[in-house]
Amino acid sequence: MNEPQSLVSDEEWTQVRETVRMLFLAVAQIEIALAESDDSIGHLTDTFTGMMAQEQAIADAVERLPDSPQTRALREDIRCRAGEVAQQMQGAIVAFQFYDRLTQRLGHVGESLEAMSDLVSDPRRLHDPQQWRELQQRIRSRYSMREERELFDHIMQGGDIREAVRRYNEAHAQDLQDDIEFF
Repeated sequence: MNEPQSLVSDEEWTQVRETVRMLFLAVAQIEIALAESDDSIGHLTDTFTGMMAQEQAIADAVERLPDSPQTRALREDIRCRAGEVAQQMQGAIVAFQFYDRLTQRLGHVGESLEAMSDLVSDPRRLHDPQQWRELQQRIRSRYSMREERELFDHIMQGGDIREAVRRYNEAHAQDLQDDIEFF
């Protein structure tokens, strides 16, 4: 496989330019992955919405069956099975909520990388501490969860990445147990 040729000569080469290009590449890959996965998730969401409507139609039809000893047992069996299907679909909907958080987080990563690339590529702003503080504040302000802000603060204060991730995972796991939203 041939290596791509650089479009700039060695004299024109700079670490900043190459860093910015690599960051833009990461942003592009994140955006492509999100777009591709959104199509699949959109289809799955539509499918589950239709399945929930069908489950409700089945439940309604079962209630209209004539009352007899045979239909009572059948009705109860269908209710039980429909309830199990509804629970499984509810679990899938919760998984979609987690996916939604993932896509939001990856979207924020892409936006942050792009904003940082813009800052790094501008020599007037690159060495200005105020510009870096403003960038960090913009990034932090996009976080909707307390755990994300705590992770950000820990890292920006020079904290250990693995320790920050461990703390985040512990706090996030507890929040998930306390705050799973069913709809």
